[in-house]
Amino acid sequence: MGSIGFIGAGSMAEAMVAGLLKGKVYKPEEVVVANRSNSARLEQLSKMYGIKTTHDKERLVKESSIIVLAMKPKDIQAGIDGIQELIENQLIVSVLAGISFETITNILGKQTAIVRAMPNTSAAIGKSATAIAASKDVTNEQIETCKSLFEAIGICKLVEENQLDAVTGLSGSGPAYIYYLVEAMEKAAIEVGLESAVARDLIVQTLLGASEMIAISEKHPSQLRKEVTSPNGTTEAGITILKERGFEDSLVTCIKRATERATELKVMFEDELITIEKK
Repeated sequence: MGSIGFIGAGSMAEAMVAGLLKGKVYKPEEVVVANRSNSARLEQLSKMYGIKTTHDKERLVKESSIIVLAMKPKDIQAGIDGIQELIENQLIVSVLAGISFETITNILGKQTAIVRAMPNTSAAIGKSATAIAASKDVTNEQIETCKSLFEAIGICKLVEENQLDAVTGLSGSGPAYIYYLVEAMEKAAIEVGLESAVARDLIVQTLLGASEMIAISEKHPSQLRKEVTSPNGTTEAGITILKERGFEDSLVTCIKRATERATELKVMFEDELITIEKK
């Protein structure tokens, strides 16, 4: 598979690096991470994972068969500037929300193989839910390579580019929704008399068990819910409150709004890039 290089050293790059190393997809010496100026961050990653780090993007491109664009979306122009001529047969993998194939191609100044991916931060423990979309220049072999890359850190689904905003709103932001749910459950547990540590363990195991039930069962989640909900029982009492407070509508609206925001950010980022190019 060759070496893999990350332009950008933020939380998503670290999550992917951690997952790929843990899954033994790459050895530490086969991973290089670059950023513009934050030496302390690169030193931290190098010490933690044993990987190579550099401020030299040209070196990274020359050493890597896969180049992951992992900078902040607004920094894509600066991140790619200076390496356009060095891009030849490398596979470009972008994890930048809202940056289209067209925009990346325009900045590169050439047609090349680009895969857009939307992983989430659970990549760090090999549990990411990732969707990828491939440009027309990507070969079937490269798609399989990219799928293997992300399957090493979770699951990977191939979608069309126009579906990626929905993926961003659902699974890209999804871990935060679950963490927010756990925050509320912990608060409730303490208020009804449980110790924080006990509540945390019970909540975590409940989530793990429910997730596994959904994964292995042929039953729809609504049926699994009904099987837990005895008439006039405790579960029904709790579910009734959730329905009265609009739990389902709130969650649906949450995901729709996150999807809309992904689209808004895409337009905003691309407008900013056009403005920069005109200057």
